Amino acid sequence: MDKIAKDVGDIQSRLIDHRPVVQGEIRYFVREFEEKRGFRESRLLDNLNKMVVETNEQMLPKCSEHMHQHLFEALTRLEAANHMSQRIQQRALEAQQSTQLQVTIDRRKEDWDEFLKEQQRLKEEVDEEHAKAVGRLSVMYSEMKKDLAKFSRF
Repeated sequence: MDKIAKDVGDIQSRLIDHRPVVQGEIRYFVREFEEKRGFRESRLLDNLNKMVVETNEQMLPKCSEHMHQHLFEALTRLEAANHMSQRIQQRALEAQQSTQLQVTIDRRKEDWDEFLKEQQRLKEEVDEEHAKAVGRLSVMYSEMKKDLAKFSRF
């Protein structure tokens, strides 16, 4: 009876509990994956290392030397071109400023003439309003004088 219970327990644990089998499969898969991937990555890293060493030892000095030879020449030409472009820009600016100055002076003269005309027109309007007001006041005072004269006869 003891043996049957033990066998039933073993059968039950194998049927229900799959952890030991799954863990074994996982360990096998991880081991295989790491070994195959590790070799591939190792080869890749070795190739990259060779390329970097070759570049540092051969290409970098050549490029550096070539750059130093031509950089000074390019800088000199660039400074000369920059100086010439600044002179051209300065001349253009001076010409533009003198033209703009004349245009501005002419515009200011026109504005001033227009302002004076407007002031003259406003002065005439004010004088006309004043004349009308004086006329109205004169009429009003003359009527008041007549009315006053009527009352003083009594």
